Amino acid sequence: MTAVQGTAVDVPTGDGTADAYLSRPGDGRPHPAVLLYMDAFGLRPHLRSMADRLAGAGYTVLVPHVFYRHGRAPVVDLPEYIDPAARPQIWERIGPLIMSVTPDLAERDADAYLRWLAGSPLAADGPVAVTGYCMGARLALFTAGAHPDRVAAVAGFHGGQLVTDGPDSPHLAARHITGEVYFGHADQDPSLPEEQIKAFEEALTAAGVRHRCEVYPGARHGYTQADTAAYDRGADERHWAALLGLLDRTF
Repeated sequence: MTAVQGTAVDVPTGDGTADAYLSRPGDGRPHPAVLLYMDAFGLRPHLRSMADRLAGAGYTVLVPHVFYRHGRAPVVDLPEYIDPAARPQIWERIGPLIMSVTPDLAERDADAYLRWLAGSPLAADGPVAVTGYCMGARLALFTAGAHPDRVAAVAGFHGGQLVTDGPDSPHLAARHITGEVYFGHADQDPSLPEEQIKAFEEALTAAGVRHRCEVYPGARHGYTQADTAAYDRGADERHWAALLGLLDRTF
């Protein structure tokens, strides 16, 4: 693994300034860019460590705090080990934050994040990859659908509510995506029932998107997040192999 450098950065948006974390190889040269969307628990040490792991593999990684309209991270004070079953009140704070990031706002913010990367001397010229976790999987889809000319690959892991009856359902972004797609679904995820998994893949197939969707047996929603009760080491390592394989094929 390459030595990495991580720094806090500010990204101007149409609604203010998004605080973010930038991690990149320590050689100071430009590298292919990856936009990493956080899960519902937000920008915190574990997300930074994930960005550092990607940077160590040769990428410049931007992790925006998507709840920036409510203040700089952390908006919600979380324990080092997150177990919502033990502290159900966590969702009382986080639920409204999740709902506040509407599809329209997500696409506006994506434009800002991609423009920032395009202007960074640490990001290589050309398209980027996007990966997202939990709610971030939906944001990754919105970004890839709104910016097909900029997003060459999109990944999502333990994403929930990927298919809804609404006109802005995340799965409808498939009609516009031109990059390769990989999604790793959690087997034990009430937010993504089997009928949604099927409808999501059907939408990708119908749109002619090059894709691969897999269900990770026994994995719970949040299986990549090592600081939570949902973590599954085997599923997490499978996610890393799939994500790095996608990036290798892309760049």
